Amino acid sequence: MCETSIAARIGSREYTMAFRKNEILLVDDSLADVELTVHALKQGGLASSVAVAEDGAEALDYLFCRGIHQDRSPCDRPSVILLDLNLPKVGGLQVLEALRADERTRAIPIVILTSSKEPKDLIAGYRLGASAFIQKPVDFEEFRKTIKEIGVFWLLRNEPPPPEVFAA
Repeated sequence: MCETSIAARIGSREYTMAFRKNEILLVDDSLADVELTVHALKQGGLASSVAVAEDGAEALDYLFCRGIHQDRSPCDRPSVILLDLNLPKVGGLQVLEALRADERTRAIPIVILTSSKEPKDLIAGYRLGASAFIQKPVDFEEFRKTIKEIGVFWLLRNEPPPPEVFAA
């Protein structure tokens, strides 16, 4: 069983609160975008750790604890996944579909972060269960600002799913 919550007693009432690790899984094959994203998140103090998968197959192996990630605990779910669409091996939409089809990963917020301007990608992303769809800004400073805003919302403002949402 996964220990993902803490209990607190205030007076005669007991409360259970989700434990936030602020881990991000970044799925992107562009080294420049990975470096900029990780730098913006760390500079803003928004993520205690950022895991990076360079293709869709590695992302699925990471999340389902298989292959080189078989020793990773399935209880260590990321707080949010930043997912590019144009990935080698397994495309971003296929990754999204696989994650939404599995009870263990269905509730993890998934933000599509892509350079695609295709309306079909936007529609497909939301139909498959994306939590948000953000086009990567081309301008360096705007990209940094966008990553910081994503981090603030998904890591600080958004209430994470409670542990009972995930299958044991």
